Amino acid sequence: MDIRNKATRIDLFTLKSVQMRAFHMTWFAFFLCFFGWFGIAPLMAVVRDDLGLTKGQIGNIMIASVAITVAVRLIIGPMCDRFGPRRTYTGLLAFGAIPVMCVGLADSYETFLLARLAIGAIGAAFVITQYHTSVMFAPNVVGTANATTAGWGNLGGGITQMVMPLVLTGILFLGVDKTHAWRLAMVVPGLVLLVAALAYWRFTQDCPDGDFKELREAGRLPLANGGKDGGKGRGGFLTALSDIRVWALFIAYGACFGVELTLHNIAAIYFFDTFKLDLATAGIIAGLFGSMSLFARTLGGWLSDRWAGQAGLQARVRLLFLVLFAEGLALLLFSQMTVLWVAVTAMLFFSLFVQMGCGATFGIVPFVNRKALGSVSGIVGAGGNMGAVAAGFLFKAEGITYQQGLMYLGVAVTLASLPTLLIRFNEGAVAEVRGVVPVPAE
Repeated sequence: MDIRNKATRIDLFTLKSVQMRAFHMTWFAFFLCFFGWFGIAPLMAVVRDDLGLTKGQIGNIMIASVAITVAVRLIIGPMCDRFGPRRTYTGLLAFGAIPVMCVGLADSYETFLLARLAIGAIGAAFVITQYHTSVMFAPNVVGTANATTAGWGNLGGGITQMVMPLVLTGILFLGVDKTHAWRLAMVVPGLVLLVAALAYWRFTQDCPDGDFKELREAGRLPLANGGKDGGKGRGGFLTALSDIRVWALFIAYGACFGVELTLHNIAAIYFFDTFKLDLATAGIIAGLFGSMSLFARTLGGWLSDRWAGQAGLQARVRLLFLVLFAEGLALLLFSQMTVLWVAVTAMLFFSLFVQMGCGATFGIVPFVNRKALGSVSGIVGAGGNMGAVAAGFLFKAEGITYQQGLMYLGVAVTLASLPTLLIRFNEGAVAEVRGVVPVPAE
């Protein structure tokens, strides 16, 4: 898709340009989505007692929370191509708020599982976030823009771990019993998502020159997929599916973001059970894992841009391989720690590479196939959730402890770094990127 007037720099402290308004709205909307998506995770110890859940059932719930996101991410990418990120994001935020608020109506394992499954659709917000910044920023800064918006959004996963136990505590302080307190606590993120939907519609537009709908009606932007398939973009999706580079990135993203999602789901209960901590303390420690996204994912994207500027597109691939390999080794180290402060230190070291891997992955995505950007983003984004689904089976097995599951996951991540070496860029793509002279943002 040919988009003009992309920003060539990131001016963090301004909202004057449409590019920077989109930048800040995308990361903040994704940040809030994490409150809906993983708001219940730090409260699972209370939910477990209330609903009488087994370890296997908690594992199934964890898988459900990320499984539906695979399908929705595959759908949401082409929807961005067709309808534009503004309309797609607004709709996802508005409809996603409904199951978040309704999860409190669950009164059994089965109803809770279904609600958790529905909530998982919100995770597709990531694809829209990456799509929106990709069409707003030029090649020289797109890796940094993608990594920063996703990283600051992912920070919501860590803050959620810290905030939701405090919300629960506040409700308990009002005299509400635990059975009803965790249910009322989930109304808070649901209401916030509704407000975010209205704000996204009000303050953003699809691309620097306006909304896709108006631009297409004026003949200034072609239909999705060049007008084929009625503008639905099926051809672009099929092209992305047949590209081996897309699948290498699919695996890579499963090895970093998939692992991140897994830790968001299990970290609080892991520290609660393993080190005999109270719920609030376990939540704070679990939140430290996600807090690394404040800078680490941006670091991965920035290094991707920097290395590419010095050594070309292939340098982005080399960076991704090195970061994923280091992540696998760091996870193996974390899995063996039995002393609390050492375990926390190892977790932060491991989290650094997880976040950098996410940033480095989407530092490559915009250069794979710009005419099917939504489809590529959707497939690669779905890879993150597929990784989380696969990891979920490790942690639901009764015969495998959480510590053993983390060790096996470390081995898997190390091996998953290898397919990234298959990624290559043809001379045309390299020349095209070098020849781009984007127009600076106003």
